[in-house]
Formats: sequence, structure tokens, C-alpha cells
Amino acid sequence: MADDDGGSRRDFLYIATGAVAGVGTLAAVWPLIDQMNPSKDVLALATTEVDLSSIEEGQSVTVMWRGKPVFIRARTPQEIDEARATPLDQLKDPQSDQDRVVKDPWLVMVGVCTHLGCVPVGDDGDYDGWYCPCHGSHYDTSGRIRKGPAPENLPIPEYVFLDDTTIRIG
Repeated sequence: MADDDGGSRRDFLYIATGAVAGVGTLAAVWPLIDQMNPSKDVLALATTEVDLSSIEEGQSVTVMWRGKPVFIRARTPQEIDEARATPLDQLKDPQSDQDRVVKDPWLVMVGVCTHLGCVPVGDDGDYDGWYCPCHGSHYDTSGRIRKGPAPENLPIPEYVFLDDTTIRIG
């Protein structure tokens, strides 16, 4: 009988020691893991709300999000028709206009050239979209690469419409 009690006490001591060691290890490691989370100032830059009510048809604005320019354009019906009429087999990075736009006429995209990270100029180039003067990349009215060394379309950030005239990017 004494062996049975000693065995059960020993088992309890092993389990209790293991539990205390586990909690102690977690308490020691947690500050190291927690310090890898983004700081409050970085989290504040994670989203940006933009009021679209002052942007007229055919006009573009540039806002900053995560340190990058974001182009927001209220496209004209002609620009939308041009973008949708372009056959996908003519594109270097095939993507339909409908896949790049959440709600017409608004086009929202990160304004960083996918070639070497330059900032393209709006309302310019061979396709009346954006033109990167550094290396000659031409983007159409949907921000898709049409000519030049850029390998991909201008990226579309994550964004949602909060109401008819306000979007939240990020």
C-alpha cells in the first residue's frame, strides 16, 4: 500500500513540476513574442478613410496609405468603356476591369510602378491612364500595364465603401 501512495504522490509531483515549468517558460517568453507586434503608430497607419464627395468625374486625387501613394479616380463613362473593351489577350498581366473595381466609377490603386517603384504620372501615356517617366511604362485607364518594362498591373489595395461617398483603405 505504501508503494501505491508513493507512486501517486510522485506522479502528482511530476505533473505539478511540469505545469509550473510550463507557466514559468510562458511568462518568460511572452514579452519576447509581444514585442514583435506592430506599435500603435504603425497600427494607426493601417487604415485610411477618404471622403469621395469632392472628387468630380474625370478627376484624380492622391492620398497616402502606409507610406505609399494611392490614386483614386472618378472615371468618366468613356474611360470605363475603354477599359472594358480591351481584350485580355492584349494585356501583359491579364485582369478584367470589373476585377479591379469595387464600384463604378471609382478606381482605387496603389500608385507605385511595378517595375522599380517609381510613382507614375496620371492622365498621361499612350493609353490616357498613367505613365512612369523613369522607365517608360504605360498603364491604361484601369491601371493595367500595356507597354514598357513593368511586369504587373498597378496593385489594388484592400478597400471597402463605408457609404456612397466614403471609403476605408486597408
